[in-house]
Amino acid sequence: MSFDVAITLRRGSRLIRAAFATGPGVTALCGPSGVGKSSVLAAIAGLLRPESGHVAVDGRVLFDGAQRIDLRPEARACGIVFQDLRLFPHLTVEANLRYGERRAPPERRLLDFAETVAFLDIARLLRRRPDTLSGGEAQRVAIGRALLSGPRFLLLDEPLAALDLALRSEIIQVIERVRDQFGLPMILVSHAPDDVARLADRVVSLDQDLVGA
Repeated sequence: MSFDVAITLRRGSRLIRAAFATGPGVTALCGPSGVGKSSVLAAIAGLLRPESGHVAVDGRVLFDGAQRIDLRPEARACGIVFQDLRLFPHLTVEANLRYGERRAPPERRLLDFAETVAFLDIARLLRRRPDTLSGGEAQRVAIGRALLSGPRFLLLDEPLAALDLALRSEIIQVIERVRDQFGLPMILVSHAPDDVARLADRVVSLDQDLVGA
């Protein structure tokens, strides 16, 4: 089993409830806008604390309210690609990648810096800053930073939403390569049925009736 999640989150006046258990591969987390998909990802990553429940990945407990387990985000070994990418605008591409690299203990490294650059074909971008990149280039850099952090699993929050069809296809191929080469458990948030059908091994739906006051 890869992801075992059963949590209740409070966001303002709303309670968000999510419960799913999945096998290896890519799990697509779907549902209408506002249902709390990004909040669930943030809770798995340790960026939001659930009110109750548990989060385990590959049998490793990251959060358990009853047992008072709540690992710090940096202890969860999670690679996350945010919807808005969150690249550091004042740093070059290389410096953004090195930031991820510094977070990885040697025993967790999947690729070294040069291998990551070659894997994602971004050598020509290293001296540039994020505001000079296309959407597809920026996504490659964000994925590279996540891979260099030595993740045990990946969380991808709408990584294709802002891309045109050509760039979308390019990044889908990158995600497929990561899936096939490294076998990391992934959760993909997406509104696009075609992307989900191509990438996901299983689909979890967060329904509006699971969100209440």
